[in-house]
Amino acid sequence: MTTILIVDDSATDRRLVGGLLSQIDDVRVEYAVDGGDALVKMELHVPDIVVTDLDMPSINGLELVEVIRKAYPMIPVILMTAQGSEDIAVRALRAGASSYVPKRTLNHHLSKTVLQVLQAARLDRAHLRLMRRLIRQEIEFVIENDLELVSSVVQYLQDITFAMGVCDESDRLRIGVALQEAMTNASFHGNLELNSALREGDHRAYYDLAMQRANLPPWSNRRIYVTGRFTVDEVEFRIRDDGPGFNPEGLPDPTDPSNLERPSGRGLLLIHSFMDEVHHNEVGNEVRLIKRRKLTIPEDSPDNLLDEDQPTSEI
Repeated sequence: MTTILIVDDSATDRRLVGGLLSQIDDVRVEYAVDGGDALVKMELHVPDIVVTDLDMPSINGLELVEVIRKAYPMIPVILMTAQGSEDIAVRALRAGASSYVPKRTLNHHLSKTVLQVLQAARLDRAHLRLMRRLIRQEIEFVIENDLELVSSVVQYLQDITFAMGVCDESDRLRIGVALQEAMTNASFHGNLELNSALREGDHRAYYDLAMQRANLPPWSNRRIYVTGRFTVDEVEFRIRDDGPGFNPEGLPDPTDPSNLERPSGRGLLLIHSFMDEVHHNEVGNEVRLIKRRKLTIPEDSPDNLLDEDQPTSEI
């Protein structure tokens, strides 16, 4: 049976929403009077979906979305928006809400929206169940010096790493940061041959020069080569560029606190902090990043609610 948690400080609105959603087959409706009450109830029983008002005392709808996104990433949240709350609704959607329904159209759209979101959530869970049974995968990309493409590749790689169970949600984000830094380095410092000293001295001039070179040969003809090797125990990323390379031994020490405030030192520090191994080739135009699976995720973790027979590996 599907459990829907309705969160609203108005008793009248709770009854209205509960009446509408109770008409859906095989559904049990539970209620919370505000965001704080909702989190207490979710600790006792995790629902399949949360339908919440935005404007509430204690923890409001936006804050509730942010907490649920972190603590219960697999639970979708639908917002009920009143007139005048559009800005907050947009922020909540960006924070992780799955959809929204204006309160003035609840009769027409709420049940349909809930069913759509539930179906999408089931498909996501089914996809994750399948991915947790994938034991090996290799992927290769060749992309231009385009920051939008870089971000898309980063998102794709970190999602696969998480889906295969190598990392939890927090490490998924850290892996994304490390990949973003490494691929940005391949583009700006490798292919476009930009010097970090320019960025430290004149931030605007650095990016203006990057834009110019991205559209002029020979820099515009160069590519970024990204390889991802995934197993249930670890992931390995190789990021190579067409630039002339550099002497890896001349890189600033990422563990030296004095390098923390330098733009180049910051990127290296993040890469080394978030990955288990970082290696440069002798030419200096390729970096290899390795992230190993941690101990098995606890059974009561939201990340482990997908299935009990998924493959596990302990180090």
